[in-house]
Amino acid sequence: MFLSTEHQQVADMTRRFADQVIRPEAERLDREEAFAGEIYQQMAQNGLFGITVPEAYGGAGLDCLAYSIVMEELSRGYASVADQCGLVELFGTMLCKYGTEAQKAQWIGPLIRAELRGAYCITEAGAGSDVSGIKTTATKDGGGWKLTGSKLWIHNAPVADVAFVLARTDPQAGKRGMSIFIVDCNKAGVTRGPKEHKLGQRSSQVGELNFDNVAVPADGLLGVEGRGFHMMMSVLEKGRVGIGALAVGIIQAALEASIAQAKLRQQFGHAIAEFQAIQFLLADMAKDAEAARLLVRSAAMKMDAGLDAAMAASMAKCFAGDAAVAQASNAVQIFGGSGFIRGYEVERLYRDAKITQIYEGTNQIQRVIIARKLLE
Repeated sequence: MFLSTEHQQVADMTRRFADQVIRPEAERLDREEAFAGEIYQQMAQNGLFGITVPEAYGGAGLDCLAYSIVMEELSRGYASVADQCGLVELFGTMLCKYGTEAQKAQWIGPLIRAELRGAYCITEAGAGSDVSGIKTTATKDGGGWKLTGSKLWIHNAPVADVAFVLARTDPQAGKRGMSIFIVDCNKAGVTRGPKEHKLGQRSSQVGELNFDNVAVPADGLLGVEGRGFHMMMSVLEKGRVGIGALAVGIIQAALEASIAQAKLRQQFGHAIAEFQAIQFLLADMAKDAEAARLLVRSAAMKMDAGLDAAMAASMAKCFAGDAAVAQASNAVQIFGGSGFIRGYEVERLYRDAKITQIYEGTNQIQRVIIARKLLE
């Protein structure tokens, strides 16, 4: 797929940023499980947040294809850093689509400038793939609301300033009885669980957010009451394009590391790159990277054209996530025992890849979506 001059410039700029700023810090961030606050400030300064948000609201004003390119290149540096770009994109998209002008003015700019950190709160202990199982409730209280419940495995929960929370406002209405609330995480009644210690993407802060009778003003309701489920699902298509692109970045990083290692490592008096067994592994990595990249960019372009991109986004996310796990494993194989040792990039890539099959809807859920679209 040939990129326009503008898209190629976006790719080149983001790749330079990843090489010069992100990659030198990736091993330390992973080892220390440290939040990459300084890098996020630099990303904000370089316009790497809010890629598709209009310039009038502080974004870059670009398209979903550009967003997928940015996510891939950032992830090639370190997937945990790309995660933050994806989160800000979801917040910006949701606010632009459903927010009032006052809400846009209050929240979009600070999120894009990395002045505020957001958390996207759907998952609960009994509601992961089945979002309809959420128990968090919001009840009317005078002119506002009272919010009660717990959210689990939430990105940025340990460091969030603001949470976008899906809650039940009409327990009898099923999916049509859910609404989204914008909640100040410093308000009374909001508490955080401890930071989770994860297998991979360890710099991304994940934890629990608890809401105990939290007062939310009337203007904390985002969009129309009762349409929260549909609103959150509508932005997850773009989220799946983003995670697909993130997975492509992992494959690309694994391929580049593996090529360099295959040329360097000697066995039986030859560089292992000369052995057909290694060549086949590299070939599989390259073809999966290209196939995943094309699926992701095809889905992005469908979104940009205003077409139904649900199946394309699910295909892209599912294929790219599965390929990232398989090809990161092949990268470890090429490195041999070294690939199993902490501190080697491919060991981290292998751990970072697994979650791409799980978040933004498991790959099993993506297959359900694809099948339903085929059988409509």
